Amino acid sequence: MLHFFYNLAIRLYVVGIGLAAFFNEKARLWRRGRANWPSQLTAALLPVKSRQAPVIWVHCASLGEFEQGRPLIEAIKQKYPHYALVLSFFSPSGYEIRKNYAFADVVTYLPADTPGQARQFVSIVQPVLAIFVKYEFWYNHLLQLKKAGVPILLLAARFRPEQSFFHWYGSFFKKALHFFHHLFVQNQQSIDLLRQIGIHHCSISGDTRIDRVLQMAAQQQAFPLIDAFVARAPVFVAGSTWPADEQLLGSFFKKMLPPGWKVIIAPHQIDAAHLSGLESQLPGAAIRYSQAQGLDLQAFRFLIIDNVGMLSQLYRYGRLAYIGGGFGAGIHNTLEPAAYGLPVIFGPRFQKFDEARDLVEAQGFFSVKNETELNSVFQSLIESDAYIRASEKVIQYLNTRQGATQLVMSYLAQVL
Repeated sequence: MLHFFYNLAIRLYVVGIGLAAFFNEKARLWRRGRANWPSQLTAALLPVKSRQAPVIWVHCASLGEFEQGRPLIEAIKQKYPHYALVLSFFSPSGYEIRKNYAFADVVTYLPADTPGQARQFVSIVQPVLAIFVKYEFWYNHLLQLKKAGVPILLLAARFRPEQSFFHWYGSFFKKALHFFHHLFVQNQQSIDLLRQIGIHHCSISGDTRIDRVLQMAAQQQAFPLIDAFVARAPVFVAGSTWPADEQLLGSFFKKMLPPGWKVIIAPHQIDAAHLSGLESQLPGAAIRYSQAQGLDLQAFRFLIIDNVGMLSQLYRYGRLAYIGGGFGAGIHNTLEPAAYGLPVIFGPRFQKFDEARDLVEAQGFFSVKNETELNSVFQSLIESDAYIRASEKVIQYLNTRQGATQLVMSYLAQVL
């Protein structure tokens, strides 16, 4: 009975997406990307089938989950180059950015999780292994994989008491967890919760994102314009900021930013209207990265990054980092600046993230609610001893938690 209502809900969701496509670009991409998917996927897989390569299927909800799975994907392709890799996304924000990802043989949308489409998808791909990243529990796709005898792994998952698995009404969703051969989770709380409901095929691997950000930090990509802008100045890097963050930062910069400091700010939204509004809040000469070529960048105090893809590499120029989102749904990626040993500041909504909670407690990260608290944290961290202590806490945290990718690869050696 619950399976019937689940399937009904999926079909209603698809209808809702179809209606939303008339008004919403993301919904249009979602629908357009799945049009004629069986024939498109079959055609994309022809080179794979022609060389009779066994297929590993990796599924990610969106871009954040992709970054979580990326270290494992690239480790698999390095160790098992004769395998083909099919990468699927649920969200357009993941697919559209990574549809040309070099380490995947095929990148595709995941079709809607109806019994028929799930059966058809598994039949076309014919994977020998399936890996779902973090939070994806599409019941019918998992069921079809189970029926086909395909080993299924869950990567870098985190479970919380409020999830449906752990309530009286969650028996249907709990059943899906039994389809997995093994669940790799990030923390002990997840293990304890799973064991309470009879799931014992699980272990702590940690967070593969830590491996990823450390890999990225080790790559020294050249940015001549950034070098020219920074020179030898101390830099405050503000990443993935939203309007609430920018209002706070604009006021802080106006009143409290010490002479000689420079700011690199990479807003989450980079449309023209938002960038213009951001420029109006900055109390000094500001230049967009796209307009910086050929200018004397020493004349500017604020550099606005108006593209996607550079930010993770720019934290190496920073002395302190601020991460946006903490006055909204939740903070963005704090591990990227942490990989460079930066103390990180953010707003009050960070509790969903283990690394943020742990490092706030260790005093490597700092949560602020207002301008007074931001100034207090900033003033304390520009003192050498306090800065060194915070930076050491951040570095220690990452160094003691890296290696999740290798743990999973050791398991795969027994499966592949």
